[in-house]
Amino acid sequence: MNNASFSLYKVFGYEPHHFQGNTAAVVELTRSLSSAEMQKMAADFNQPATTFLWPSPTTAKWHTRWFAPDSEIELCGHGAMAAIAYLTSQGNPGVTLTYNSGEITGHQNTEGSCTMEIEAIEHSPATQPETALMEGINTDIIEYYPTRNKHIVVVQDEQAVRGLKPDFHRLKDCRVFGFIVTAPGTEADFVSRTLVPHVQQLEDHATGSSHAVLTPFWSSRLGITKMTAYQLSKRGGRFLCELRDGKVLLSGECKCRAQGKVVVG
Repeated sequence: MNNASFSLYKVFGYEPHHFQGNTAAVVELTRSLSSAEMQKMAADFNQPATTFLWPSPTTAKWHTRWFAPDSEIELCGHGAMAAIAYLTSQGNPGVTLTYNSGEITGHQNTEGSCTMEIEAIEHSPATQPETALMEGINTDIIEYYPTRNKHIVVVQDEQAVRGLKPDFHRLKDCRVFGFIVTAPGTEADFVSRTLVPHVQQLEDHATGSSHAVLTPFWSSRLGITKMTAYQLSKRGGRFLCELRDGKVLLSGECKCRAQGKVVVG
């Protein structure tokens, strides 16, 4: 048996609201585990995401995979931010995470927050939403845009996003993995909620990958490159977003809630 380090982080929250943001377990390994082993560990941690890290033998980069309790996550922004917070706390001034589809870089800021840089995810032309979405979203859809990640659902205003009561049973009939319901904000530049009907969680708390989609989308509409964003889930999340040279920079608070060792094998 081998011991691995783990930390539990809360990211994209904001003080004094200690229980806002999204939580992720970070497990530092000396070597990769099998997918089945990682999935079982993630189920035991039972967090929205568990991030597994192990060092590259030839570079200063870190191999990264993310798992929800019931499935692997292709791209997990808040899990990446938790990994950046963990690795910078260990004395790494800058961090590069590699995953199946690319790389994410990040660093810690002077006031204790962290910033991650990720490829912007562009949307396809507007199209007609499928019937299951229109019936399951329980509010009028103003515009609908597919992306290679979650699809964008534009609704009337912030009140429509905040008051959304989705029918997840009906949304499970959609062929799409997830949806980002969004509108202009009143106290932030834009607001959103992330619905993932095909996994255990159903709605994510504070979603970095969604803001890799929303940052270029709202930057084009608002004519600005630096924005504030609120995710209006039950826990809530706060993001500082910037579009720079085709990359999205996301900054937010990161707090370590627990640390320890976990037995592997």
